[in-house]
Amino acid sequence: MLEKLGEVLRKATDRIANAIFLDKNLVDSIVRDLQRALLEADVNVFLVKQLTDKIKQTALDERVKGIEKKEHLIKLLHDELLALLGESKKLNLQKENRIIFLGLYGAGKTTTIAKIGNYFAKRGNKVALVGLDVHRPAAKEQLKQLAEKNKLDYFIDFDEKNALKTWKKFKPKLKDYKIILIDTAGRHTLDKELVEEMSVLNKEIKPTESILVMPADIGQAAKKQSEEFKNILNITGVIITRMDSTAKGGGALTACAETKAPVYFITTGEKINDMEEFDPKSFLSRLL
Repeated sequence: MLEKLGEVLRKATDRIANAIFLDKNLVDSIVRDLQRALLEADVNVFLVKQLTDKIKQTALDERVKGIEKKEHLIKLLHDELLALLGESKKLNLQKENRIIFLGLYGAGKTTTIAKIGNYFAKRGNKVALVGLDVHRPAAKEQLKQLAEKNKLDYFIDFDEKNALKTWKKFKPKLKDYKIILIDTAGRHTLDKELVEEMSVLNKEIKPTESILVMPADIGQAAKKQSEEFKNILNITGVIITRMDSTAKGGGALTACAETKAPVYFITTGEKINDMEEFDPKSFLSRLL
C-alpha cells in the first residue's frame, strides 16, 4: 500500500536531516523525487506543486539557518502531507444507528457492510444487515452468505422488488438493534433513478449516517464522485476499499480530503477483519 511513496518520504527526511548544507541542488533533487512519488500515488498535480513549492521556499529561505532550518523543513513536510490527507473524523455511534451505504457498481459495498457489521458486533453491539439492493440479483444472496458466514443477523426479502416496501416490512423487527446497516442499489453512474430511489429511502429511513463506499483504484476520480454524492445525497463519510491492491490510493484519500468528505475506514484485503479506522496521523507515521 503506497510503499514507493513511503520509501521516498523516508529517504527525503533522512537526506534533509543528514545534509551538511541545504543547497539548491540537494533541494531540487529531493523535490523531484517527492513530486514523482506523489504523482505515482495519483495525488493531484496542483496539490503536489503546492506542497513542493512550499518546501523549496522554506529550504532556500536565508533567514532560517542550520539545524533549525532542517527541523523546520521536516516538520513542514510532515504537516503538509497531513493536510493533504484531511482531518480525522470517527464514525460516532448514537443510541440508535441507521447507516445507509451507497456506491457505484464494483465498489465492494456489500462486502464492506459485512466487514463493518463484524467490526461493530465484535465490540459488543447488536447489529442487523438489511438488503435493499433490489436491482442486482446476486446482491441479496451475497449479503445473506456473508451474514451467515460471520454470524450476523440479516433481513432480506428475496421476492420483493421494491426497496421501500422491503424496509417498511422489516422496520418493526429492527427496533431491538443498536446498529442497522443498509445495503442499497448501485449503478454505473449516479443517475436520476438512483437519486430518486435514495431520496425516497432517505425520507422514510432517516439515516443517522450515509456512507459512500468507493474503491481506491479510482484515484483522483474520487473527487468528482465524493462531491456529487455529497451534494445530491448528503454523504456524511466515506469508506475506501482495496487500499492494499493499488498505487492510486493517494489520489482517493487526497481527493476526499479536498471535498471535505471524511474517510471513516479503509479496507486492506479480502478477509472480514481486513479493515481499519482511517486516522491520517497514524497512516502518515506508517508511511514515514
